[in-house]
Amino acid sequence: MSNALVSDDLWERIAPLLPQSPERRYRYPGRLRVPDRVALAGIVYVLRKGVA
Repeated sequence: MSNALVSDDLWERIAPLLPQSPERRYRYPGRLRVPDRVALAGIVYVLRKGVA
């Protein structure tokens, strides 16, 4: 699904603009990060569908 919303061309243009992911702490590492492309696909989905 994320590949349909975020094409390879779009991802190649946006990926260099994103900051590097921070290192996980050894103690209290927190929740695992969602991959950036999947997060962008979620944002594009909400914007296209008009979901609140």
